[in-house]
Amino acid sequence: MTARRIGRVLPLTPALVLLLLFLAGPIVYCAYIAFTDLQLTGQAHASFVGFANFRRAFHDDAFLNAVWLTLVFTVLSSLLGQNTLGLALAALMRRASKPVRTLTGGIVITAWVLPEVVAGFLLYAFFRKEGTLNAILVFLHLPSQNWLFTLPILAVSFANVWRGTAFSMLVYSAALDEIPDEIEESAEVDGAGGWRRMWHITLPMIRRSIGTNLMLNTLQTLSVFGLIWVMTRGGPGNRSQTLPLFMYEQAFQNSMIGYGTAVALLLLLVGSLFSVVYMRLLRTEV
Repeated sequence: MTARRIGRVLPLTPALVLLLLFLAGPIVYCAYIAFTDLQLTGQAHASFVGFANFRRAFHDDAFLNAVWLTLVFTVLSSLLGQNTLGLALAALMRRASKPVRTLTGGIVITAWVLPEVVAGFLLYAFFRKEGTLNAILVFLHLPSQNWLFTLPILAVSFANVWRGTAFSMLVYSAALDEIPDEIEESAEVDGAGGWRRMWHITLPMIRRSIGTNLMLNTLQTLSVFGLIWVMTRGGPGNRSQTLPLFMYEQAFQNSMIGYGTAVALLLLLVGSLFSVVYMRLLRTEV
């Protein structure tokens, strides 16, 4: 290696060392644990069990239920909720007056910067049987119900939309600001309505921002734990138990570290697959 190449690589060495130490190292160690029967209590030494933990997961109805609920939670709160609402807010705020933009942006961003646990308690107070939502329904003479019992996965999905939409709004606001006004004005002069301009001009011009936002939102949503734990703890039963909560239950409540780590690796694999799909879609746009 020439001195010039060494000079280029040398400044990156500390970052590479830190990545290997704090990212690659734990992943490799977790991959090792996933192939053992390591437990928190009552065990002197862990034994290598091969793919037993993974076979157990795919034959475990609770795990399959967690996979299904994770997909529902991700589609509802990320792909449909945060992404769509963030784009709608960004488009509306672009044409709104400055006071309206300031007020709306402040409200949405406040929900985003709240700690996850605080947001969970707020939404728990909103959806609980004696909470704000039922109080509003009773005031309007509409039937109320225990939302966290009857529709728990929808309640936590709404909570994640409420908390995370600000990120999508900021991404799309920046993307929309890059669209030249002359293009939309020309389309409007040619008789294109709002929906046609959005579908044929705006969306194609910000497609890379859409792909990036979807990837980041999906990865963040797959790892949501505190929000659901505070609101429902995965209940009632396991009707809102996504993969992070199932992993926590197996590893730390049932003391099966090996099995819980295997579930964590499967969750990492799901996130990696989503990332690969999004990256390939973005690459085709170049």
